[in-house]
Amino acid sequence: MAFDKALLTILACPVCKGKLILDKDKQELVCRFDKLAYPVRENIPVLLENEARQLSADELELIKG
Repeated sequence: MAFDKALLTILACPVCKGKLILDKDKQELVCRFDKLAYPVRENIPVLLENEARQLSADELELIKG
């Protein structure tokens, strides 16, 4: 079962409440504003700030969305 993309319409970044983008390759939800990537484990988004990883400017440019 794949991550339900319809969830993206209701999910928001827990830090800034902004839009999240799905990075299919890395199975992460990305917040461009905060430069954070939240993991998706077993098709469940883990939207905890302490579980997120910081993204570099180069990584952000590679993410489409």
